Amino acid sequence: SRLQPMRRLTGGRIDRQRGLRFTFDGKTYTGQAGDTLASALLANGVHLMGRSFKYHRPRGVLSHGSAEPNALVQLEQGGGLSDPNQRATVVELFEGLNATSQNRWPSLRRDVGAINDLLMPFFPAGFYYKTFMWPRAFWDRVYEPIIRQAAGLGRAPSRPDPEHYAHRHVHADVLVVGAGPAGLMAALAAGRSGARVILCDEQNELGGSLLDRGTLPAWAEAALAELTALPEVRLLPRTTCAAYDDHEHLLLVERVQDHLAPRERDPDQPRQRLWQVRAKRVILATGAIERPIVLHQNDRPGIMLGSAALAFAQRWAVKPGHRVLVVTNGSDGYRQALALNALDIEVPAIVDLRHAPAGFGPGEAEAAGIPVLAGHSVTGTAGRLRVEAARVAPIAQGIDAIWSRPRTIACDAIAMAGGWNPSVHLWCQGRGKLRFDEAIQAFVPSEGPAAATVVGAANGTFDLAAAMAEGAAAGGGGGELPELVPTTTSVGPIKVAPTDARRMVAFVDLQNDVQAKDVRLAVKEGFRSVEHVKRYTTTGMATDQGKTSNVNALAVVAAAEGTTVPAVGTTTFRSPYTPVTFGAIVGANRRELFDPVRTTPMHPWHVENGALFEDVGQWKRAWYYPERGETKFDAVRREALAVREAAGLFDASTLGKIDVRGPDARTFLNRVYTNAWSKLAPGRVRYGLMLNDAGFVIDDGTTACLADNHFHMTTTTGGAARVLAWLEEWLQTEWPELRVHLTSVTEQWAVAALSGPKARDILAQLTDADLGAQAFPHMSWQAATVAGLPARIFRVSFTGEVGFEINVPSDGGLHLWQELVRVGRPLGLSVYGTETMHLLRAEKGFVVVGQDTDGTVTPFDLGMEWIVARSKGDFIGKRGLERPDLKAANRRQLVGLVVDDPSVVLEEGAQVVAAGTDYRRTPVKIIGWVTSSYPSPTLGRGIAFALIEGGFARMGQPVWIPGPVSHVEATITTTQFYDPEGLRLRC
Repeated sequence: SRLQPMRRLTGGRIDRQRGLRFTFDGKTYTGQAGDTLASALLANGVHLMGRSFKYHRPRGVLSHGSAEPNALVQLEQGGGLSDPNQRATVVELFEGLNATSQNRWPSLRRDVGAINDLLMPFFPAGFYYKTFMWPRAFWDRVYEPIIRQAAGLGRAPSRPDPEHYAHRHVHADVLVVGAGPAGLMAALAAGRSGARVILCDEQNELGGSLLDRGTLPAWAEAALAELTALPEVRLLPRTTCAAYDDHEHLLLVERVQDHLAPRERDPDQPRQRLWQVRAKRVILATGAIERPIVLHQNDRPGIMLGSAALAFAQRWAVKPGHRVLVVTNGSDGYRQALALNALDIEVPAIVDLRHAPAGFGPGEAEAAGIPVLAGHSVTGTAGRLRVEAARVAPIAQGIDAIWSRPRTIACDAIAMAGGWNPSVHLWCQGRGKLRFDEAIQAFVPSEGPAAATVVGAANGTFDLAAAMAEGAAAGGGGGELPELVPTTTSVGPIKVAPTDARRMVAFVDLQNDVQAKDVRLAVKEGFRSVEHVKRYTTTGMATDQGKTSNVNALAVVAAAEGTTVPAVGTTTFRSPYTPVTFGAIVGANRRELFDPVRTTPMHPWHVENGALFEDVGQWKRAWYYPERGETKFDAVRREALAVREAAGLFDASTLGKIDVRGPDARTFLNRVYTNAWSKLAPGRVRYGLMLNDAGFVIDDGTTACLADNHFHMTTTTGGAARVLAWLEEWLQTEWPELRVHLTSVTEQWAVAALSGPKARDILAQLTDADLGAQAFPHMSWQAATVAGLPARIFRVSFTGEVGFEINVPSDGGLHLWQELVRVGRPLGLSVYGTETMHLLRAEKGFVVVGQDTDGTVTPFDLGMEWIVARSKGDFIGKRGLERPDLKAANRRQLVGLVVDDPSVVLEEGAQVVAAGTDYRRTPVKIIGWVTSSYPSPTLGRGIAFALIEGGFARMGQPVWIPGPVSHVEATITTTQFYDPEGLRLRC
């Protein structure tokens, strides 16, 4: 039609009755329902869709799917909302779609950045590494701003995403990735057996490469109908398998509503859904990606893959051009040329890089009247914003150099058919190995995970009947396969631009503007590992992850090194397979749910009684309780003195709590803690220190023996989830023979920590338990009834006073708290918060892991060598503690600091120098820093902890803490400022 001049009058999987209006770079066009943005633009005769990243060269569509490296656009939603770097070949057209091109200014046709194309000789591989090293002073002021301005392609949105996203966690007996011929047969066979099957495909319809024909064969329609009817089969179109992780855990990203106009979207449905699938068996039918041919000037708009040219013509009824020159090195180029010719698209010639092509192709092409130029290559192309002609010349046999006698062939499109690369990305992510298949000149799956099977083109099987048979066998067999005519695929060696053509502009990686000569330069400059070549040249590092470039790049490296492609090897296939939106990754974990707020059962009381809160991990913890007119200092002083003189009540419900049970529970505790647990009797409690492999402290807490095989472990508030994950990792990966089960019970128990000289008197009013010092000694526990609630009472203390941690079921926590306050107020009870708790523990000399430790501190650095039981056997971190550097006398060790001026309270984090140091002249020798600091009302002075080099040997020595004006003088002491004998604790 006049509006879509390149649209064929018949055919295609489009709805010709439903036209859609859309805009591209501000100009309005029309397309049809079923179009992609790329096919609609091509139907309107638009081939120029973007500018290349580095040189700003004009670029058009190369492929017709997710492997597209060029046609990246920004989808504008208005008001600062947009989606950058969307592949036009994947974006489904909808009414009102508004897209803009990227990486150009002021317009796509007239881009100022195209000056980089003229400066190309000055921007070889490694240019940045060589140029921006000197002068060093230019980096911050000149180089970095320019690089940051030029980096990237699209623009990040300036407003929050209004859409919502969802996550699903499912299990499947069989997950089939790819709904082409092999995938359909695999899913059908598995579904017929009654297995729970998930079949996903990234396209909007199921059918895979069959869709590119424009119509599905009858057998495929029947297979889809049967799959739809099977109750245990879940079909997921528009769903990309993004990652294959350990133990058959795969991530699927479903584009639920991306194909709909914003006003048509269901507000109750997510825009995208992330599926986390755990499958017993995985069948990868991911197909293959056609390989471009590395030729001089092979990046002009209008130059595309042969499979893409044919798909646009058949599936979307769009002519890729009026005269399409086909360049090939195998039989597929002939099939594509014959199919295009049958659709009344002129094919002026087939340029075959092979000197003596055999098998299917040459005879059929000549019968159709298509000239065949065997042993020829394209030596260049003409045209500014779209290809207009190609120069073709014969290749000298035996060497890779172009002869004379070139000819010019007029064409407005070039279709390249350089063979096929099986899509092995997911296979390799799942730890699968590869081997190089000489017959198809590509890498195919070899050994891999036992639960995974690769079928069809992804396995290097390009015969349709054979691919379907592989799929059916992988799915469990069953049913008859349709009779199909066998096909054969032949391909010659991978061809690249001649090695002696220094002036040739032959692109290997179109998205990163990497040329063949860039790769050769990397090899010439000493880079031998393909991973190093990748990073030096940036080939294969963009959003397409080298889908159309990697194998050609390997061939260039092999030729430069005088070796073979399999000898070069492959780069790492990283996830995700295609880019994943942040929204899909985050799901519902955004805004108020990004970091959920956790509150204790006593939280309403804290709010009602004026508590100020601090965030500890995800918890809201009462910081202190100011009364009328009180400052923070006043409130903390009052709370601390109450604990020392009468009693204090603290909400300790946030402590991490892990239920440890099983026949090997004691063995497990012996391995995760530094001290011995074999003889801890039921009813007793022990303090434990947890290390990592290197011997550094990562957590601490008390653990109570509930029964011989049952323990109640506590952890720090912020470390609860991390510690549980750490312990589970050891149980599942290193000690699977241990019969131990771990259960997080942090939120099952509410905890009220009651301490002080009158704590026993207060608790006695609410329980019949014997709380006497002999019946209930320090570091023991009892089951009892408190305030009418079943409770576990732990005789432990973090304040240095007589203490009871009363654990009751969470739903009784508020009642317990209110009762303790009711009976305690007449005896002088004060509630206190975390600030007071930290002060009280500092007076007593107790360490807070995470505040007084920094990930490099050992038990010896804390003066806690007593807790390391060297004779009990192995434990995590034991070998790390034997390292000589962890025994060095000059390590930073935790000590106390007493400031000479009692009124001064040091700043936490302040640096410490030796007394007499001239700290105004740099460099200054820093011997440590302050980790904790508080004004102590009990001691009447400021106290502090510090990590000091060789601190234990410096006891009694003076140190200076430099300040902005002058320094503060202090003396190193022990960390036990209050009741060092522990008499008040045990009474």
